[in-house]
Amino acid sequence: MERIGVRELRQNASKYLSRVTAGETFEVTDRGRPVARLVPPEPTTLRDRLIAQGRLRPAREEADLLDIEPIPLPSGARPPSELVSEMREEELW
Repeated sequence: MERIGVRELRQNASKYLSRVTAGETFEVTDRGRPVARLVPPEPTTLRDRLIAQGRLRPAREEADLLDIEPIPLPSGARPPSELVSEMREEELW
């Protein structure tokens, strides 16, 4: 963690905030004594937390789900809607 003085931070705040946004952390000192830390904010949504943990990769480009072609069923396979209807009927009785 890099240490910076209050004066340096005041004179170059936008530079340091850009670096914090990029993931860096700084310890701010006043006359050589640590007084604060500049750290990136904690992720607030589940998606952001998963990305920060490396468990989810964000999409490289936006896509509309309606543009995705459905996967054809193998020959002889029953449509999922039929199977779900059948399962629901069994639950009712």
